[in-house]
Formats: sequence, C-alpha cells, structure tokens
Amino acid sequence: MESLTVEYKREYIDDIKYTVVAFANTEGGKIYIGIDDAGQTVGVADADAVMLRVNNMIRDAVLPDVTVFTRCESAVSDGKNIIIVTVYRGSARPYYLAGKGVRPEGVYVRQGSASVPASETAILQMIKETGGDRYEEARSLQQKLTFVYTKAYFAKKRVKFGSNQMRSLHLIGEDGTFTNLAWLMSEQCLHTIKLAVFEGSTKSVFRDRLELRGSLLSQLEDAYAYIDRYNRTRSDFAGLERVDKRDYPGAALREVLLNAVVHRDYAVSASTLISIFDDRIEFVNIGGLMRGITYDDIMLGVSVLRNQHLANIFYRLHLIEAYGTGMLKIRESYADAPVQPKIEISDHAFKITLPNLNYVRDDIASLAVPAAAVPSAGPSARQRRVLQMLENQAEITRKDVESELKVSQATAIIILREMLAQGWLKKAGAGKAVKYRRS
Repeated sequence: MESLTVEYKREYIDDIKYTVVAFANTEGGKIYIGIDDAGQTVGVADADAVMLRVNNMIRDAVLPDVTVFTRCESAVSDGKNIIIVTVYRGSARPYYLAGKGVRPEGVYVRQGSASVPASETAILQMIKETGGDRYEEARSLQQKLTFVYTKAYFAKKRVKFGSNQMRSLHLIGEDGTFTNLAWLMSEQCLHTIKLAVFEGSTKSVFRDRLELRGSLLSQLEDAYAYIDRYNRTRSDFAGLERVDKRDYPGAALREVLLNAVVHRDYAVSASTLISIFDDRIEFVNIGGLMRGITYDDIMLGVSVLRNQHLANIFYRLHLIEAYGTGMLKIRESYADAPVQPKIEISDHAFKITLPNLNYVRDDIASLAVPAAAVPSAGPSARQRRVLQMLENQAEITRKDVESELKVSQATAIIILREMLAQGWLKKAGAGKAVKYRRS
C-alpha cells in the first residue's frame, strides 16, 4: 500500500523524478517499479535497461546532486523482476527539478501518499535548516542568474571573476548552486534602493524619484550618480579668491552609501530609502545594530559585519579600504562644520542624516545683515546684476539669484536682504513662495 515512504509504479515513466525529489526533501522512501497501484506485481521486461534509465534520470533531472542519497537495485517479487529505488532524506535540501529551479513548481515534498509542490515557506525553511542562519550562504531561490554588470565591474577593477573566484567569493556554494550572495550580485536581484527628491524640508511635494534594482554594484553606482546630480557646488569669495564648496562632502556620501549597501539586512524584503531635501539627505536602511554592538561602539569604529562575504567582495574591489572606518570618515568630513551628521537607530532600522553644509535658514540669515549695518553707497557689482535680471523679468526668486551669480544660498540671502534694506527691491509673497521685484 502506498504511503508517506512508499510509491508503486507499474512501469518506468519520467514522472518518477517528482517522487525522487519529494522523498529526498521529506523522510526518504522507496519506489517500486513493476508493481501497480493495487500492490500487484506485474514485473519489468528488462531490469538492467530500467535501472540505467532511473540512474540517468536521477543524475540529470535532480539538483543538487542527489545520487549519493539514492540506490537502485533489482529484486524478484512473485517470481517477477522489479526495480527498487531507495531514496534517503538528503542533506542539501531543498532538492528540485533541474528545469524548474528552487520554486514551488520545482520543489516537491511528500504529503501522505502523494508528491506535491512545496510552499515557498517550506522551501525557505529547508534552506535555513541546511544552510544555517547566514543569509549570504543560503541557496538562492532563483538559480537562473546573470552577472553581466558584475563581470564588467570586476574587469574594470582588474579583478578576475571566473568560476573559481565565484566559489572562493561564496557566490557558488559547496553543492554547486548559486547562493543568495550571487543573487544580490546578479541582474535578477529584486532588492531595491528608492531615491526621492523633495521640495523644501518636508515630504509634502515630490520633485523627482527613482527606484534602482539589479546587481548591488549597479545600484551603488547609479545611486551615487543620482545623489551627485543634486549635490550642488556653491561658490563664494574670500577676498579675491573664489572658494567652491559642495552641499555634501563626497567622502561622507560615499561612506554612508557603502554602509547602507553592505550592512543592510537582506533577509527582509524592504527597500533602502534615500530622501533628498533642501537642507539634508536621509538614508534609512533595514537592519539595526548587530547583537552585542552599541551606538557608542560604532562611533568608536567597532564593526561587526552582517554580510561578511559581501563586504569581502567590496574590499577586493577597493570600494572598502578597511573595516570599521566608515563612521570615522563621515565624522571627519564634518569636523569643522557648524552642523553635524545625525544617527538614529531602532531595533530593525538604521538612519543617517547628512546636513547640507551650504544651507542656511531664512530666519537665521535674516540676522546676518542688520539694517543699521547696510551701507548707503550705490549697488555693488552683484547687486547690479540682480537689478539687470529684473529688467528682463518681473520677479525673481532666491534660487534665481544663486544660479545667476553662482553663489551659495547664504550669500544670495544676504545680497537680497541688503537690497531690501536699501529699498532697491520689495518682497512679493512670504515663506517658501517669496519672490522679489523692483521697488
């Protein structure tokens, strides 16, 4: 009688592979070829030929290699030849059909006397049981992976990326299948980075947004390029010397972005969020501090890697110079700044806020030029250019002045305040909607 561990087959058919996979993924079992569903022996005509077909099928149709957990032998029942295929519970579960992959349509388990597709939850549980708790080393659910971008990036860095390197980097596991780390480095990776640009200092109005997916290397480069578009260079003058300063230190942006990619908890399906405001950039990442690590530890440079193999890849590609230096470099980038990066940590998330070094609030800037300190001479060269702007248009904004004069936000505010105090300009509107006209 058929059961959880017994299956009868009147003759060899290709569907036997489903039962082999199911037995290997569950409690093991025996397949009797030459016995019908009622348990009656009908025999096989050519036992050697059937055993050859069974062995070839097990070798070619099932992954990972399950041959070491199977045995195929002939026997005699009621005077007739039958084949007994013994399948033991495998140690590299989940086993799956080579043409289907590690998905419910490719992974089967035994339920009663039937072989049925495994649920995704059951598949993940098998991966966890056989691969341990390390997400990177577990077998990827997706095995049809491509590495076009990653190969090109390795070539650009003059680092080899062949099958031997993929094994040493843990993209290919001991069972010969792709790991989750390989999935993260492939075009098929579904984890994303979401970027958004907002008007002003709140999330009320979107100016632009972008979602990146695919290889983590491509996401990293594309995210940095996107942020860099909004990292403006402000110019000011110290005497006769022109001084250029970017809104955000490049070193700080680089380190925060690398930390977000390397230290993220990829076992959770949630995007890394990067929000760009006028006065700051916020990076929100899934994955709080590793167990045993405190806020004070990371500020001192202590580093415990959640994704050790991913970090090793970045180290080989010279994206990371040394472990534990990221936070120190971020702090050094803001060493002499009046505003400092802010770090917020919850049980499951990590948020870093980088302040815009060129941003000055209107209410602070308004104190920079008291009315009594404004000289009574004629307009300066910059002020004349502002007045020329108003010959061609009825009104202008502070950002128009920044763009035209190539000056920082703070400098533009001071120029406009001086011109208001002298009576050369007048305001129209208030707050963020304020504009300036000729008096």
